[in-house]
Amino acid sequence: MSFFSSILEKLGIGKHAVPDADASTTTPVAPAPGASPTTTVTNQPSAAPITQVDVAQKLDALAASHGETLNWRTSIVDLLKLLGLDSSLTSRKELAEELHYTGSTDDSAAMNTWLHSAVLKKLAENGGTVPAELLN
Repeated sequence: MSFFSSILEKLGIGKHAVPDADASTTTPVAPAPGASPTTTVTNQPSAAPITQVDVAQKLDALAASHGETLNWRTSIVDLLKLLGLDSSLTSRKELAEELHYTGSTDDSAAMNTWLHSAVLKKLAENGGTVPAELLN
């Protein structure tokens, strides 16, 4: 699993509802010439649509119940800590590579700023509702 996928999973973004076993139906079909009279077609329901996740609301709720004060709105390190993910420089470099950061990973301040913005944009692209002021 990719690092970004872990972020999505922690926020409950991108998960499809599992269809109920009772929701599938079996429809009898008129037999084709030479076919068995018991031919049926099973109609499986399509996966439920991805539900929108209010990222700010979810992270604010996590922050309110967290033991330390974390400012996820400006810090990628705090955002990762809040989600219970590894926020080490090594992990952030891995995330930067995964999200195609083109700057120097030796400049951790610039990388962190870029990562924070990139993660929030990717969350919005994947079904998260992110306030506009955080997407600039």
